[in-house]
Amino acid sequence: MQHRSEKEGKIAAGIGKHQRREPDGAALSVRLARDISDLRAAQRLRYRVFVQELGADGPMVDHAQQLEMDEFDAVFDHLLLIDADRDANEWDHVVGVYRLLPGDRADAAGGFYCDGEFDLRKLRNSGRNLLELGRSCMDLAYRNSAGLLQIWHGLAEYVQIHDIDLLFGAASFPGTDPEQWRQALSCLHHDHLAPEPVRPCSRQSNGFIASPSEAVDRRQAMAQMPPLIRSYLRLGGRVGQGVFIDHAFQTTDVCIILDKAALSLSARNLMRPAKALTPLMR
Repeated sequence: MQHRSEKEGKIAAGIGKHQRREPDGAALSVRLARDISDLRAAQRLRYRVFVQELGADGPMVDHAQQLEMDEFDAVFDHLLLIDADRDANEWDHVVGVYRLLPGDRADAAGGFYCDGEFDLRKLRNSGRNLLELGRSCMDLAYRNSAGLLQIWHGLAEYVQIHDIDLLFGAASFPGTDPEQWRQALSCLHHDHLAPEPVRPCSRQSNGFIASPSEAVDRRQAMAQMPPLIRSYLRLGGRVGQGVFIDHAFQTTDVCIILDKAALSLSARNLMRPAKALTPLMR
């Protein structure tokens, strides 16, 4: 894990220090990864979701130890949902994860992960404080629990402490054929396109062109939309131009942008200052 500043150390100690007792008896808390055991547990969870469920692969994936990892792991912060009733010694205690890279650390990291898929120059030139989100996933058993809200509250605290203005990252549709998601992708293009001054563009010429707006069945489009992308849209999320087909991860990606200044009312409530959030995390 990388060396942390004093401020980042306070974030790691403070995020999610309160626990929520779930109906099934699981004690959940949210915090940043603190050691190699936390990181390995996050990579083990990512392996279960991205490799075993979705069929992803990559040059650094460790199938023997069941770890989904890449060269960015060492420079990102890893926001974790922890179940204290699961065995940390077996790298089993992480049940939710977000990977986070503040813009002021991107150059030292060699750029953002999304640089490989989308042209981010407009975001970089916006003068806004950026945060890249990635590798977000939840253990199957926890996807309908309050844990999802809890990890979002932890993300809100991180955003407040780092004074983030724009959040962005790749969000995925399963599979590498965008045609099967034509209604949803066309709906995103016509109804949720990011403003031009901050709009990322796909680096890939893959032939996909959105259908005309009048040909889009909005009901079918929302039925096709992955749950996480629907959640971002409810918060006021926007998307970049075009799609990127990630053959290694077996996904069709869009670039999601959340502008804190333009968030929906529900999102602004979620993004309240950290001190106001902590009671909701007990």
